[in-house]
Amino acid sequence: MYQFNSNAPIYLQLIEIIKQQIINGTLTENAKVKSVRDYAVEFGVNPNTVQKALSELEKQGYIHTARTSGRFVALGKQDMLSAKLSIAENKTQEYIKAMGDIACSSEEILDLIKRELKKEGKQK
Repeated sequence: MYQFNSNAPIYLQLIEIIKQQIINGTLTENAKVKSVRDYAVEFGVNPNTVQKALSELEKQGYIHTARTSGRFVALGKQDMLSAKLSIAENKTQEYIKAMGDIACSSEEILDLIKRELKKEGKQK
């Protein structure tokens, strides 16, 4: 069973999980999205919670509903790249603000990022 963070509503966390699957290519354009029941079982949550998350994803334009066929990924490749950049910018802003809150300088922030990238093998 999935471990949710107790600091945020579950439906918001589900939204983020499904967005990540769309943006990282796990769910591609026009791919069928799992049913409410399937997600509820997978994550061990109430189907109403899943329904709320999927409805919000539809409002945001990530998925669309085909009346008798289910839900499908609505974003094309260019839209996925734009969404990825937008999410990355938001997370970067959150990180920079959090580091500023503990009085880290720009140089310290960059050094931390470089060190972590080296650990992950993403920078030489």
